[in-house]
Amino acid sequence: MDTLDFYNMRLTWMDGGITSMDGGAMFGVVPKPLWSRKYPFNEKNQIELPTDSILIQYQGKNYMIDAGVGKGKLTDRQKRNFGVREETEIQQSLAEVGLTVEDIDFLLMTHLHFDHAGGLTHIENEELVSTFPNATIYVNAIEWDEIRNPNIRSKSTYWKENWEPIQHQVTTYQDSFEVVPGIEMIHTGGHSAGHAIIKLTQENETMLHMADIMPTHAHQNPLWVLAYDDYPMTSVFSKEKWMKEAYENQYSFVFYHDAYYRMMKWDKTGKEVVDSLKRSKKAYITFD
Repeated sequence: MDTLDFYNMRLTWMDGGITSMDGGAMFGVVPKPLWSRKYPFNEKNQIELPTDSILIQYQGKNYMIDAGVGKGKLTDRQKRNFGVREETEIQQSLAEVGLTVEDIDFLLMTHLHFDHAGGLTHIENEELVSTFPNATIYVNAIEWDEIRNPNIRSKSTYWKENWEPIQHQVTTYQDSFEVVPGIEMIHTGGHSAGHAIIKLTQENETMLHMADIMPTHAHQNPLWVLAYDDYPMTSVFSKEKWMKEAYENQYSFVFYHDAYYRMMKWDKTGKEVVDSLKRSKKAYITFD
């Protein structure tokens, strides 16, 4: 597994599963001749998108960003439509670092689309139950309201199977929330109405997890947003704001969906990569 030490924090990427989404949808109005230079695609025009939760071990507590696509809950049709090559293997990943699902103290949910929230629950004795029974699950209040009352568009990704068994564990917040000094959840909207990013700060240095307003390193350009975004201009404005701040202050970025990089840092111009951590697991889809 891939790990990254950030002063007193240790980040470890869990085996959360692998989806393969339509490249055109993932890059919105950006022409394929442009985005395909930065991120490869297969014969179905799909790009590879892992759903790897990030375990943060910090000050004796275990935090996890998002929960993977889940295991044993998708139909064959859903697996085909979402290009699911692998499902979540969270127990095995945690075992490799000496933990179990009972050891997770906090889930930090950037949003609750199926590929982020599917792993919150699993089937046990033919019943859906919480995967992380001892965790407090933090999610933006807008997002929590929407998953329980999806509209005609959002019902395709907000599923009751992913929230009903864990509702007693959920704690919501409004604009921003300091989980603990050094870990902050910040509402952005854009990808969904309640979408949030996560800011990690140690020793005056910062790492940003931009979640699905910047799902991969190839989405660096503020104008490159997803056709899946419910509010694309909100995504553009949020990315523009955070990228400007990140370049000026030399923030690093960590990723949940990137099939090739776990972390990337650009220089103050945003044109040169000055640091990165490649994903050690070989991707299914590569440049020829």
